[in-house]
Amino acid sequence: MSKPTVDIGRVGIWYGGIDGLATPEARRAAQVIEELGFGALWLAEAVGRDPFASAAILLSATERLPLATGIANIYARDPMTMAAGQKTLAEAFPGRFLLGLGVSHGHLVAGVRKHDYSKPYSYMVEYLDRMDQSLFMAIGPSENPGRLLAALGPKMLELSAARANGSHPYFTTPDHTVLAREAMGPDALLAPEQMVVLHTDATEARRIARAGMKIYLGLPNYTNNLLRIGFDDSDIADGGSDRLVDAIVAWGTEEQIAARVAEHHAAGADHVCVQVLQESPTTMPEQQWRRLAPALLG
Repeated sequence: MSKPTVDIGRVGIWYGGIDGLATPEARRAAQVIEELGFGALWLAEAVGRDPFASAAILLSATERLPLATGIANIYARDPMTMAAGQKTLAEAFPGRFLLGLGVSHGHLVAGVRKHDYSKPYSYMVEYLDRMDQSLFMAIGPSENPGRLLAALGPKMLELSAARANGSHPYFTTPDHTVLAREAMGPDALLAPEQMVVLHTDATEARRIARAGMKIYLGLPNYTNNLLRIGFDDSDIADGGSDRLVDAIVAWGTEEQIAARVAEHHAAGADHVCVQVLQESPTTMPEQQWRRLAPALLG
């Protein structure tokens, strides 16, 4: 498929921590991101707020900023409900809502939600079929806004190009971006996430990075991908080797972080979602966004 009709620019902000803000502060976070000129705000879904409700609140609080889900969990709602949510927001806010959807992780799907997680890829294929066939008896958007899939491995990346409008890889490197572009071909949107720490001291930057990486190094979807792209078990163990930390998390000056984002673009990314890691994950990283904006958007 071709790229989605929603224009999310070249650089956006991925902000899973927005669920830790009271709604008035979440609105302000979206307004700051819009004011600074970032192309999109990316929202996650795990065990917090409903991403469609959050998107409606934040779209109403801003004027131009697109909202993207990175990602909405396909096990959290049936395909008709997912399609209805997408169409409702796309009609209400033309050109400003981009649906990213994914299979999430076994501990959340089987452990928390008590669903069957035995065949996530097959379920995604079936889910997309049912989304496309779903009944929607309301006024919809004037054009199909498109959708992205969370994708790391070759099969899901190929599906992202064949059955969606692109992919949103998470917890990856520019080397993976090269592989993703090769797997998807030239026409699909590629929007990888990039973690960053705005700190020039290596010891301190890596400490903050490891705290942000910790949960992901225990999830097979991510560790399997790391092994696939050239890391080994010793890199993943004990909080991550320096080599792995430096590959996953860009740290340093504004210019050094911008250079990593540029590596993704050179590797084939259309858009890079920047996620700021900091000492206090429950505090809005407004100052870091303000420092990064000129380097990333200039």
